[in-house]
Amino acid sequence: MADIKFEIHKTIAVLSESQKGWKKELNLISWNGREPKYDIRDWSENHEKMGKGLTLTKDELIRLKEAINLI
Repeated sequence: MADIKFEIHKTIAVLSESQKGWKKELNLISWNGREPKYDIRDWSENHEKMGKGLTLTKDELIRLKEAINLI
């Protein structure tokens, strides 16, 4: 499997933290040199390891926010 390259441009929020120190974060991330997108996933301390996550465009993030506001 090819190496996945990423650059965290901005940490927006830490949503939770597990007892093992992993944090679920909302970040603005560029994957493999592409345009940055909003990303929600679990990260180990120092961002050395990551869990599965969800990547959203700005429009998708806005629609998600609108949907959450309906709750």
